[in-house]
Amino acid sequence: MRIEAYNQVQQVYNTQKVQHTGKTEKATKTDNVQISSLGKDIQVAKQAVKNAPDVREELVAPLREKVQDGTYDISSDDFADKMLAEFA
Repeated sequence: MRIEAYNQVQQVYNTQKVQHTGKTEKATKTDNVQISSLGKDIQVAKQAVKNAPDVREELVAPLREKVQDGTYDISSDDFADKMLAEFA
């Protein structure tokens, strides 16, 4: 058995060992977020839409009263024309 070969193999393995470094300092930087004026405008618009009612009562209330009273009348010809225009 040759001792020189053993030493050479050991040298190869020693070079591949991880060298531990000293402790690193903690990062002191913080993340910052800047929202553009367009982004702020979009947020305001989203909030306005969220707060808006789903139904416009000023338009629905008169129709609701007519339906409840039984006085709401629709021309079947007008209704059919609008259906055909929409789906044809």
